[in-house]
Amino acid sequence: MGIAKLLGVLLVMEMMSGFRSGAHGLSMGYYIMSCPMAEFIVRNSVIRALQADPTLAAGLIRMHFHDCFIEGCDASILLDSTKDNTAEKDSPANLSLRGYEVIDAAKEELEKQCPGVVSCADILAMASTYAIFEAGGPVYDIPKGRKDGSRSKIQDTINLPPPTLNASELIKMFGQHGFTAQEMVALSGAHTLGVARCSSFKNRLSDAVDPNLDSGFAKQLTKICSAGDNTEQPFDATRNRFDNLYFNALQRNTGLLASDQTLFASARTRNIVNGYAFNQAMFFFDFQQAMVKMSMLDVKEGFKGEVRQNCRKIN
Repeated sequence: MGIAKLLGVLLVMEMMSGFRSGAHGLSMGYYIMSCPMAEFIVRNSVIRALQADPTLAAGLIRMHFHDCFIEGCDASILLDSTKDNTAEKDSPANLSLRGYEVIDAAKEELEKQCPGVVSCADILAMASTYAIFEAGGPVYDIPKGRKDGSRSKIQDTINLPPPTLNASELIKMFGQHGFTAQEMVALSGAHTLGVARCSSFKNRLSDAVDPNLDSGFAKQLTKICSAGDNTEQPFDATRNRFDNLYFNALQRNTGLLASDQTLFASARTRNIVNGYAFNQAMFFFDFQQAMVKMSMLDVKEGFKGEVRQNCRKIN
């Protein structure tokens, strides 16, 4: 082999090794040879969707979280129910999820470009990172190579954290997935985007008023919720902008969910909230690190999963 050719081979090997994440065998450049336009196609699908409806950023991030916390990041949240099985997406905890059509659009284009190559789990994981960036959040990359799972059952969604948990319960639940208290608070910061329905926080507005809820804010929420359980309230003042105002709201006791405000009420997590409220760059850094970690929860590789042709049903 000529010296020039040998150097070329070594250079390619070095480049490819540099793409490896080292965790779970996933790699940053997983599709660089098999579908080099994969990331571009997913990002374009997200950009088009957010230009038409900026509120979908919150939907895509939440969908990725709800996917990874159940059966790992395997696109189980995307599977439709069948006559023999009620899927995760039809659980009460998931009925408000939005953005399925964004994943469908990306998958359809990818199947034209490189059929049977890019998994729905990877599409969803990538879409969440682009949604965060397009909403003003940090830019970061995640390793790819996830395969799609075949199990999606409504009963599994009992493992999603309800909006009534306190800080200790949240620390325990996230800890079962390998997250520290700091990572849990950072991930909770995703609530800087989006809204919650009154059904998720009206329990805080009863006669036994939540002592951790600002009285003026409680009156405002009571008035809003008089229109019904499906009435929506933003988590913070910039519902479509990824920033640290969510943590500032917690400092004012205007966190929307009990599981939000508990992060400031608890001595175990209050200093973390204060740190992120004061330093947005620190929040961004910790958030992206925690999101990369979450994107690798219990991933399926090789023969443990498949690459669905249609994200809504198994092959």
